[in-house]
Amino acid sequence: MDISLSQCFIAVDDHDKALTFYRDALGLAVRNDVGYEDMRWVTLGAADEPGGVEIVLEPPLADPNAPAADRRAMAELLAKGFLRGVIFSTPDCDATFEKLRRAGGEVVQEPVDQPYGVRDCAFRDPAGNMIRFTQAK
Repeated sequence: MDISLSQCFIAVDDHDKALTFYRDALGLAVRNDVGYEDMRWVTLGAADEPGGVEIVLEPPLADPNAPAADRRAMAELLAKGFLRGVIFSTPDCDATFEKLRRAGGEVVQEPVDQPYGVRDCAFRDPAGNMIRFTQAK
């Protein structure tokens, strides 16, 4: 079977704030920006990999038919930082950390060598999602 990852999804509560992090601080390129009813999806990817994996910034519950109570519950989980984020690889964890810290990223973990063979650091995006950056040892 010949398959590859195409997209992953990250819930955000404010797309414009999220773009400041993902586009401006991380340098990802916006590939698509779509609205439907009161929802919005923004697709981003590495500027130098036009066919690579895309990250889709979506509402906390991207279903126009979802009950209001479920939307509120997802928004509350997002606000608490309980939804999953992504892990990026980088050739230089320390340089990536400094760049994001200077850009105002919310530091969760400074760069550290992990016992499982990577050096990594972590930030929270503006919506509270955990975003990690790993460098292979």
